[in-house]
Amino acid sequence: MKHGDFSNLAVNYSLYRPGYSPSVLNGLVGLLEKSPSNCSFADIGAGTGIWTRMLHNLSPVKIDAVEPCDDMRTQGQEDSKNTSIRWVQGTGENTGLTRDSYDMVSMASSFHWVDFEKGCKEFHRILKTNGRFVALWNSRDVTQNPFLQELENYLYILKPDLKRVSSGSSGITNTLTEKLSKFLHFEDIVYIENSQINRLTPAQYIGAWRSVNDVQYQLGPSKFSKFLSYIEEQTKDIPYLEVPYKTRAWSARKKD
Repeated sequence: MKHGDFSNLAVNYSLYRPGYSPSVLNGLVGLLEKSPSNCSFADIGAGTGIWTRMLHNLSPVKIDAVEPCDDMRTQGQEDSKNTSIRWVQGTGENTGLTRDSYDMVSMASSFHWVDFEKGCKEFHRILKTNGRFVALWNSRDVTQNPFLQELENYLYILKPDLKRVSSGSSGITNTLTEKLSKFLHFEDIVYIENSQINRLTPAQYIGAWRSVNDVQYQLGPSKFSKFLSYIEEQTKDIPYLEVPYKTRAWSARKKD
């Protein structure tokens, strides 16, 4: 598996990744200067469209989903086949979208894969005047559940130097407010977060892990299989797990 390549993860991503906090969604669209039903949205690095479909439910004027991975985009098209979402091949640095066209441009659980400077310049280009760029993540908050924290700690037994690059509680998120504040093309940086509990069967919990790229890439097939077997053994007598998730979002207004 290549780092950042989700080609073989699309089905598990579609089946097992939970949705983002509706309260965070409401807060983000509340920062716009008009009703969502009068807005145009672009979701970049849309994956299979989990966040895209949440935006679509607001009945926007139009919504475009940009995804570079063929498998993820194909799965997203299948999952969204009864919607008005338009799917486009492109990247965060080169979306292929029209200049000055969107009231909100978002990256959900994907901004950490993009070159920060090039991506921000591209988002600024396609945003309308006073439009907003949004970066958000939805990650497990295992600090609220000691049992889940114990399960995840096994990762570091298997690989002590493991680095979680895609987690919403580490990596780029540690300095994102500061970086966006220093970027000359954006202003009015707003941070929103909210937690929610998702009830998952052990099979669903393991399925969510199967959709994660950075852990599989770093562990390799053998150790990753050992990690999943460990979870399966530890949860074999548990009907479901209460898994805390925290949605964290940053919104920045375009500066002309």
